Amino acid sequence: MSKENYRRLGDYIREVDVRNRDLKVKELVGLTINKAFIPSVANTIGTDLSNYKVIRKEQFACSLMQVSRDGKMPVAMFEGECAIMSPAYPMFEVVDNNILLPQYLMMWFSRNEFDREASFYAVGGVRGSLTWQDFCDMTLPIPPIEQQRKIVAEYETITKRIRINEQMIIRLEETAQTLYCKMFVDGIDKENLPEGWRIGTLGEIAEIKAGGDKPKSFSNFYTTQCQIPVIANGIENMGIIGYTEYSAINKPAITVSARGTIGVCFIRTKPYYPIVRLISVIPQNRNSLHNLWFQLSYKQFEGDGSVQNQLTIPVLERENIIIPENKILEEFEKRISVIGRVIEVKSVQNTKLNELQSLLLAKMGQIFD
Repeated sequence: MSKENYRRLGDYIREVDVRNRDLKVKELVGLTINKAFIPSVANTIGTDLSNYKVIRKEQFACSLMQVSRDGKMPVAMFEGECAIMSPAYPMFEVVDNNILLPQYLMMWFSRNEFDREASFYAVGGVRGSLTWQDFCDMTLPIPPIEQQRKIVAEYETITKRIRINEQMIIRLEETAQTLYCKMFVDGIDKENLPEGWRIGTLGEIAEIKAGGDKPKSFSNFYTTQCQIPVIANGIENMGIIGYTEYSAINKPAITVSARGTIGVCFIRTKPYYPIVRLISVIPQNRNSLHNLWFQLSYKQFEGDGSVQNQLTIPVLERENIIIPENKILEEFEKRISVIGRVIEVKSVQNTKLNELQSLLLAKMGQIFD
């Protein structure tokens, strides 16, 4: 990939340093490693907020610290009207929006390739911080403004579709939760269960398996050859990290993250390939699939106490589970499966839309090729 048409970032941005001297701005925000602003939870009692920096719409904030350690550079474009941030954050803005769109620049910052380059330039040992000068010396392709607008419009169209699906999923999950509570929680005394109900262990009502190594046949994207999701312990994108040719689990199951953030549960109704010790819970009674998912989702799992916190099959097998009579399980599964199918469709759509966004970001590096 030739970079002869790339331009120095510092020639198109300028630092911004406006302080909250009159204390008019009250909203305090922070910056996450995932390149997003969030309401700050910092205790500001006794803090002089007049020295905090003001950030306005389409301005950027970043953190140049510990870039090598984290493998990411926190940087984001502010989309609200105004807020205040810690004076530790460098802030900047695009010099001329008719030459470089802030939204296009944010897309460039969202690329994995950008994070890798920032990590490469970071100095100072393992933690590795980036200097402002090195940040400004990084380069990017800047096509004509009309081309930038087209690229941004395509990206934002996909983003809107993802958000609409996410909102629908949230509403459907709330409906499903209400139904679950009505049928299995409200008015139910665990010490005096209804007739036909009992307490059992997860191991006696489900087969539990752990994922293995990454398959040899693997693609980062859905292809004609690789159509089976490869699933790890992550939360983002429902844990899907790519695709392969063959499945390891072919029955409806519940995956439970067993490393890192343990106990995150997803229902899987289609064949998949679990890896990195991801746990699959395969109910013996298919009518118990969604009921079991709710029960596992509500549990507070504890790891095995090792250095790398993890959830093991023996721990899961011993978990106590309420086992309702099959008639009510069948009724619940019949009613909830309609909601579940729509959630699954929307989730799959978002997985593919996220992949499309990744492709668009990757292609930004090929604009002048």
